[in-house]
Amino acid sequence: MKKISGFVACVAGALMLVAPAQAQVNLTVHKEVLPNGLTVLLHPNKQAPTVSCRLFYVTGSVHEVPGKSGLAHILEHELFKGTKKVGITDSIADAKFMATQDSLQALIRPAILAGDTAKVSKLTAEHDSVVNEHRKIFVKDELWSAYQAAGGTGLNAFTSDLMTAYIVTLPKNKIELFMWLEADRMQNAVLREFYSERMVVREERRMRYDDKPTGRFYETLNSMIYEAFPYRVPTIGWPSDIMNLTREMADEHYRKYYKPRNAILVLAGDLDTTATMDMVKKYFGPIPTGEAFPPLTIREPDQAGEKRLTVNRPDAPNLFTLCFKTPAVGDSILYPLDIAEGVLNGRSGRLYKRLVQEEKLAVGVSASNSPNKYISEFGVTVNMRPGADPAKVEKVVWEELEKLKTEPVTERDFQKVKNHAYAGLVRSLTDMENVATMLAWYEMFGDYRIFLNWADHLNKVTAADVQAAAQKTFVREKSVAGFLLKK
Repeated sequence: MKKISGFVACVAGALMLVAPAQAQVNLTVHKEVLPNGLTVLLHPNKQAPTVSCRLFYVTGSVHEVPGKSGLAHILEHELFKGTKKVGITDSIADAKFMATQDSLQALIRPAILAGDTAKVSKLTAEHDSVVNEHRKIFVKDELWSAYQAAGGTGLNAFTSDLMTAYIVTLPKNKIELFMWLEADRMQNAVLREFYSERMVVREERRMRYDDKPTGRFYETLNSMIYEAFPYRVPTIGWPSDIMNLTREMADEHYRKYYKPRNAILVLAGDLDTTATMDMVKKYFGPIPTGEAFPPLTIREPDQAGEKRLTVNRPDAPNLFTLCFKTPAVGDSILYPLDIAEGVLNGRSGRLYKRLVQEEKLAVGVSASNSPNKYISEFGVTVNMRPGADPAKVEKVVWEELEKLKTEPVTERDFQKVKNHAYAGLVRSLTDMENVATMLAWYEMFGDYRIFLNWADHLNKVTAADVQAAAQKTFVREKSVAGFLLKK
């Protein structure tokens, strides 16, 4: 299950739409790594007088230690509060207010642990009074407003298990504004209103996970898919961890890691490569490198056997999900699994024909081959009809997976999947926002060229490759099945 949080959900699930080709996919990309470690990718394209800007910080929930889950996500929120120059009218008074709030919070925490509710109430009231005074010198949403005043569109941010992204599309003559604002945010962010924002995040979690049947279902299922690897940790954070996060924790994480060596800057659109690189070096070149994350030494153990989860709720939508772990991006097995996804997926796919049209057991079904760094996933999700027999739904899904293992994909199905996927890839390359996001995403995976070469690799897949990949992947002892049933 993909774990993505932020102001809107990321399009990570669409990454695998890249598919086969009759020809090589060519995209002009200039890549340069600054001496301080900042990775820069530029794609010049003059189809419109705009530039899509992406700044990925390669810091997500996989880098969080126990007890601090949700740290990257709350920092995503906090980095919109401004800097020493942005969002404030008096930086000296700002620093004094922040110090007072930190001191009061340092007194509140032990009072909470001691159960001294009277002291907690008194100190919290004093803290809130200081925050209210502090807000009088705020310039609310100044960073956001600066982008909008410059004609910026698509302004957004999101956090995943691997990274935190800040995105905007600007007129081509306004990209220096992006450089100035983001270089300032990389060095001088001030984490204002941290504790009120912490409550915002806690409420976001309640609405999206705790009180939502699919939220808790997928969160629990995800913790079953991954036994050891930190993909099992929700990006938004566990409830108790969120409430234990402090501004000092977040500030330390920001000071160490939100720096050039952990950042990927991508610009795609109407730009001049040389002039743009000069601008990047001017604004980002002087920023100190920052610290590297400790290497992820945790390895996911082999699954001991089939896992199953059943959740009964009166507000459940009747879902069946079947998941399998697959190798990381870069492994050749992901290409034939992309063909398997295409054969199973869509209204002309095998699962829709069986479950929706023939058996009348479902109203919708999807298969997804989802790439990721370290470990990937293949999943099938079925939206069952009211009253449908879950056991029969599961049986049909397994029958279709078994066919992929025992029967070669027909040439007609093979070519249909390749043609459809390649056409989708070509169309996506006309959208500079999509291009910028994909380049950043795959560079985070290890190399942006994986994205560009995917079609060529997929075109070389044979029916025997698909059969072999299915036999290796779709094994009951390696499956995780989940039922979310209305009761």
